[in-house]
Amino acid sequence: MNRIRKGDQVLVITGKNKGQRGDVLRVEGDRVVVSNVNLVKRHTKPNPQANQAGGIVEREASIHISNVQLFNPATNKGERVGAKTLGDGRKVRVFRSSGEQVDA
Repeated sequence: MNRIRKGDQVLVITGKNKGQRGDVLRVEGDRVVVSNVNLVKRHTKPNPQANQAGGIVEREASIHISNVQLFNPATNKGERVGAKTLGDGRKVRVFRSSGEQVDA
């Protein structure tokens, strides 16, 4: 079970973007792409077939999944996440500090 999924709000805990918050756009193995975090400038050539203009494009680069924590709106902090099996057999993600479910 992935601790961090697409659509989650995460907090960057280390690196040049420490303290920034954003939503996970996609998960690529052990790396995540977070909106408006780790922005890089990419020089692209124009492609008329794809209707794409050339120039310098700013976009998000991936960050290692160990450098982000799931954001808990109740405590307003980033927190560790664990998994718990419910009585009916479903596995849910829970915050380690409080034990409350991530997925409501």
